[in-house]
Amino acid sequence: MKPERQPLKTRPPFEGSHHVHTERHGISVPEREIRLSDGTSMRVYDSSGPDNHDVTQGIAKLREPWIQKRRERGDTNFSQMHYARKGEITEEMRYVAAREKMTPEFVRDEVARGRAIIPANINHPELEPMIIGRNFLVKINANIGNSATTSSIEEEVEKLHWSLRWGTDTLMDLSTGQRIHETREAVIRNSPIPIGTVPIYQALQKVGGNPEDLTFDLFMETLVEQAEQGVDYFTIHAGVRLPYVPLTAKRVSGIVSRGGSIMAKWCLAHHQENFLYTRFDEICDLMKRYDVSFSLGDGLRPGCLADANDEAQFAELETLGELTQIAWQHDVQVMIEGPGHVPMHKIKENVDKQMEICKEAPFYTLGPLVTDIAPGYDHITSAIGAAMIGWYGTAMLCYVTPKEHLGLPNADDVKQGVIAYKIAAHAADLAKGHPGAQAWDDALSKARFEFRWEDQFNLSLDPVTARAYHDETLPADGAKTAHFCSMCGPQFCSMKITEDVRRYAEE
Repeated sequence: MKPERQPLKTRPPFEGSHHVHTERHGISVPEREIRLSDGTSMRVYDSSGPDNHDVTQGIAKLREPWIQKRRERGDTNFSQMHYARKGEITEEMRYVAAREKMTPEFVRDEVARGRAIIPANINHPELEPMIIGRNFLVKINANIGNSATTSSIEEEVEKLHWSLRWGTDTLMDLSTGQRIHETREAVIRNSPIPIGTVPIYQALQKVGGNPEDLTFDLFMETLVEQAEQGVDYFTIHAGVRLPYVPLTAKRVSGIVSRGGSIMAKWCLAHHQENFLYTRFDEICDLMKRYDVSFSLGDGLRPGCLADANDEAQFAELETLGELTQIAWQHDVQVMIEGPGHVPMHKIKENVDKQMEICKEAPFYTLGPLVTDIAPGYDHITSAIGAAMIGWYGTAMLCYVTPKEHLGLPNADDVKQGVIAYKIAAHAADLAKGHPGAQAWDDALSKARFEFRWEDQFNLSLDPVTARAYHDETLPADGAKTAHFCSMCGPQFCSMKITEDVRRYAEE
């Protein structure tokens, strides 16, 4: 008899940590508590979701009673922006306020004016609400998805859990291979964070991969299918207009966005304007019925430094500003996607233009990469740009993995990308002076000076790697209390010498 297969379960928190719930504004929100050897503890923002649940069953439906109440009273526009503009503070707004340690009124006002979004499809009741906006913690997004050549449903769910473990705030399923619907269903039912997609990918699969065969009706059918499943935000490449396509002809890298290239090919094949642009109002009508947020795609983003801040990129941005106003007329939430590949001295111009043209709708950027010469290390080249653009006001950063430009990332690549972007986002929060951001740094610095090695490991973004690097050269248990590491040894440790200096001064 074959042994019964054990259900796949999610991982518990890191060693030295445990999940707790904190009550604020009459609502309970998750945090991760790090226990320290001096008897104190530190609580940090946590998006990792519940522990040890059976992934075949999905996670608890936190928002179900909130959503049911709105359905029973006959609501037809379920958008958080719609409620905010009516002056209503929803449970999602209170939840977000508790997580961000701000007032519910401030959250409501930021959502009402379009400066922040709470992606929260009514068919994703498992969601633990979060907010994306320049006046809140900088968030990060991780991408997963199967391709025509590799990956399975199980692997994509594992990548979700792996991304959650290391701290992603949202996740995009960019599947282009087989069983797209089934993969997405498994991911959403197990996700406490917002899930985004690029619906044109699935629409393209339905027409055998031929962009010229796409139709608006087929696209809308795909939107309904994904909205019914619970996708929280859609990347829609409605800014790739027919007149802009020739502007890319002299680029070094042409059009590097998959969605952008698909719509550009459709426009040229039919000699017609992009149907996502011409029928944008109809898309808005659908979005508000489910509270799906727009992530207005930058289909003409630069794919190399040589193309950064060019005419095509900024022409599309003007259209995204126009579409933002249309979406807001429907009370539909919007964020704006941005580049890409941009040298450091051109990064601020991107933020300034986006803020002006799109009226401070949240900016969501891929990096940007600040150099093109480091394949295999683009999680680093892009994290540099991400930290800068986050400091200037970008609300969410889309991670880049070491496999960028080289292949589909595996679980370790996902971890490397998420950690690099957690560093970038936190660095931006520090530079912006976000309340409480530095407390985590100060706690680790104090532990470092006091040679509390276990606390240093536990307070780090990646406790596993921090502990492993220390133990590589000093594995003995006694080294965990020693007042030195293998870099300087016992005689040349500056912090140990500083302790001696302070002691002499006291005497």
